[in-house]
Amino acid sequence: MKFILISPKNRTVYNFRGDLIKDLISKGYEVIVTGPNLDGIDKIVELGAHFEQIPLNKTGLNVIADVKYLIKLIKLFKRQKPDVTLGYTIKPVIYGSIAAKLAGIKNINSMVTGVGYVFTATTKKAKVIKFFASILYRLGFSCADTVIFQNKDDMHEFTELGLLNMEKCQLVNGSGVNMEKFMPVEFPKQLTFFMLSRVMYSKGIREYLEAARKIKSRYKHVRFMLLGAVEKMQDSMSMEDLKTYIEDGTIEHFGETNDVTNYYKMCSVYVLPSYREGTPRTVLEAMAMGRPIITTDAPGCRETVIDAKNGFLIPVKNSDELAEKMEWFINNQDKIKEMGQASYDYCLEKFEVRKVNQKMLDYMKIN
Repeated sequence: MKFILISPKNRTVYNFRGDLIKDLISKGYEVIVTGPNLDGIDKIVELGAHFEQIPLNKTGLNVIADVKYLIKLIKLFKRQKPDVTLGYTIKPVIYGSIAAKLAGIKNINSMVTGVGYVFTATTKKAKVIKFFASILYRLGFSCADTVIFQNKDDMHEFTELGLLNMEKCQLVNGSGVNMEKFMPVEFPKQLTFFMLSRVMYSKGIREYLEAARKIKSRYKHVRFMLLGAVEKMQDSMSMEDLKTYIEDGTIEHFGETNDVTNYYKMCSVYVLPSYREGTPRTVLEAMAMGRPIITTDAPGCRETVIDAKNGFLIPVKNSDELAEKMEWFINNQDKIKEMGQASYDYCLEKFEVRKVNQKMLDYMKIN
């Protein structure tokens, strides 16, 4: 039996889908992973999967490049003849489903891990892209047998927009988190707030930086960390703008890493003021490591926090409210351990990876 995982980025395979791949292999499947380049393929092979490079510009608008991607997927599917396929993120969902249908695959699955910048931005360009993306989504979903969502808001929005019927929809609690890898550790002596994300406006980077600067002006001893790459795309903050917060001592910035656990260890409270998510994996990892959370009352994010129990939900695009909750932790440091424990307990109950993966396998009719 063969299973093909259609991926937009190699790093997401071993970071977010590694446990799913292992579960599939344990059930007798040969797993083949597609990816856009050769970055980190040794980690994918170590999982027991085979790798097929199929170039993809996951954020580009080049129609010719997308058609080439579709054709290469069709050729791969016809050559490998998989029993099951699963694509995640916009282009693998759309073109992976169409290619699988044209290749005669009988069990085609898609996973929406978030609606992304196209559905959250309000610029004219974003609205035009959303229009065409909606047409392509509708076509891709029509080819899929099952579409798996990571939160109810996304599922309801897509069905209300008429992109697919509710009968095809299934719901899981994010990608899950391996709670044997991400485990509670002692808190640092210095009170530290931490955000792990690409340096993008839709992730709430502006609100985090503004709140950090406001708090830092009053509480010099408090530490602020940011881990994430500055990317050359429309929604990204420039390195030049970010440098002003680094150079004035507001934050410490770290680039991408293959081991994020050390950074969670250094933090007291995890922060993600995102405008919208599928279910934020970084929040789940922080919860598994016993950290309180500050995140937004937005789709995907709100599923991770029971307000005032394991953290706080704040309004989207509100740096003042974020600073207020940060100050609450500064003045109530005795609550950090208690709320961190609540995060761990909630994560174990709802987001543990084996529970999530079992639902994924059930929805894909893999016994």
